[in-house]
Amino acid sequence: MAPPRGGFAPDLDKFLDSLKSRPVDASVEFLISLLKRRQIRGPESCAVATAHILLQVVAKDKWTDVDQLLGRIQLVGRKLVAAQPHELVIGNIVKRVLGLIRDEALEDRNETGNDSPSGETPTLPPSIEAVPLEKTSRLPSLAMVGSFARTQSMFNLLSDPDFTPSPGSTPKLGSGASSPQRLPQSTNVKAFRSEVIDGIEEILEEIRQVDEQVQTYSEIMIHPGDYILVHQPSRTVQKFLTRAASKRKFTVFLVVDPSTASSADDPYASLRKSLSSGGSSVVNIMNVGLMAYMSRVNKVILSARAITSQGGVIVDSGAAVIARAARALGRTVIVLGGVYKLSPDSRFHHAESIEWGDPSKYVNFADGTMVGQVRVKNAVAEFIPTEFVNTYITNLGAHSKDHLHAIIADHYKGEDITFDLFGKIKR
Repeated sequence: MAPPRGGFAPDLDKFLDSLKSRPVDASVEFLISLLKRRQIRGPESCAVATAHILLQVVAKDKWTDVDQLLGRIQLVGRKLVAAQPHELVIGNIVKRVLGLIRDEALEDRNETGNDSPSGETPTLPPSIEAVPLEKTSRLPSLAMVGSFARTQSMFNLLSDPDFTPSPGSTPKLGSGASSPQRLPQSTNVKAFRSEVIDGIEEILEEIRQVDEQVQTYSEIMIHPGDYILVHQPSRTVQKFLTRAASKRKFTVFLVVDPSTASSADDPYASLRKSLSSGGSSVVNIMNVGLMAYMSRVNKVILSARAITSQGGVIVDSGAAVIARAARALGRTVIVLGGVYKLSPDSRFHHAESIEWGDPSKYVNFADGTMVGQVRVKNAVAEFIPTEFVNTYITNLGAHSKDHLHAIIADHYKGEDITFDLFGKIKR
């Protein structure tokens, strides 16, 4: 008998609904259990769940100074990463929130300094180095500023010959080496909390808008008459292709998983319909027949589960062999992914990126002899080295591997980049 559809197993939607009635600690443990059981899976779902639980920590936990809040976020972040270490976006969101708190703390102190009487310099705690009393505003959300304007402003900042950052230009928050970093006034705790919550909501809005912003570059990358090869396209890749098909005709080689190809439900039926309505063609390819078509391919478009700081990409299983074949034949490999998938962690190894899953869809476990004599391993995700990728397209535009470090520096604080979320959890 087929399993019933739409059961009561918790997922992302049920988790978000439960946040209204659960205490913070119970919500954290609930999310940890969902991540361990892979009931919340995929980079976008994990990123959204992480941002929401950190928002609950900021909004409902009792804290009186910045150090307490930073320590709490770091503790929760380590628990979430330990629950599902293969989803690098969890650590990315945690570090984005840590940087957001530091920015808001610095801005709040600078505003207090500007409000002090003229000629007086406000006293800072020993754990904060003196900084110029200029208001440092948080970067606007993606919904507020166009991607082109953000790229241009970042380019101008990087190319300014007069800009020379000093060691004291970044506040050293959360070090724990000296007295707690209290907010200037107790009445400012509520305002500070509100600012941090607004910042987390901007991160959530950024995640929601990734697909819409990435697809605007499709008309630049895909030309009329191109032969495009995609592997188990995610929603981001599907919208990218659909946007291009609305303006030009091309052919898509769709590499699908054999287990889904034999299924009655076609997961890419809407993609086929959208491309066909615009005059483009879709050709199904099994993994075993991939090399027969590769010579006709102009570009390979893949969806990233995560992008490392050196440019390596974690993708769905089966995409790595496609990237290797494309490199051998001199074909262009394009990777799509939001900035929230770009991980600042440089201590990442190829073996750690391979995630193993349930092989039952490939092997019939009713065959006791087969199961007893053969060990079957099914890779869910795998790693593509940097040299196999030509272009990265994010919601900020198209980038080469040499530009990724600038994006990381623009979205993460140095002290958070080096913070080890995989370390031992202190309870």
